Amino acid sequence: MKTPSPVLVLVRHGETAWSRTGQHTGRTDIPLVEEGRRMATELRHALRRWNVAAVWTSPLSRASETCALSGHGEKAELRTDLMEWDYGTFEGKTKGEIRATSPNWTLWADGVPCGESARDVGARADRIIAEARTVEGNVLLFSHGHLLRVLTARWLGLPPTEGRLFTLNTASISVLGFDSEGDQQVLQLWNDTTHLRG
Repeated sequence: MKTPSPVLVLVRHGETAWSRTGQHTGRTDIPLVEEGRRMATELRHALRRWNVAAVWTSPLSRASETCALSGHGEKAELRTDLMEWDYGTFEGKTKGEIRATSPNWTLWADGVPCGESARDVGARADRIIAEARTVEGNVLLFSHGHLLRVLTARWLGLPPTEGRLFTLNTASISVLGFDSEGDQQVLQLWNDTTHLRG
């Protein structure tokens, strides 16, 4: 029987005050709210499905605390490339607030003033993928919504702007892996929140 190919297990951080209100949260180090901490704790059992050879987390506290509360903090290594999209002057603003002055704006096509473009974030995602491909075994990543969406697009061979096609809930689990032949990178599981109770 063929040995399964390694996978990347992606976890978006638990809920924060700004994820509740839809504010763009890039480099501002917003902590988890109590509900976010509960969500992170509930990841503990769900993540037991995978034996992992490496655990990497964004250094921002909402991701690193999610990692710790899920039971993976001691093994985790910080990766600055896993930080969220730098939203520049749009940091802390909602899509509605931004579109009040720029009606046709989209993050994916336009990027942000004084921040990153999709191409910039894609370059960071490519570095994470390249490093993960050198690990013998599964890699568990704790990061942020837009970064993980771009990383998924890049894993599938799509331009970073195609991260727009995916959506991620807080404390969700997704899996990037290979097809049954082991040579095509595919999406195996997406935005799973079945582990969250209530």
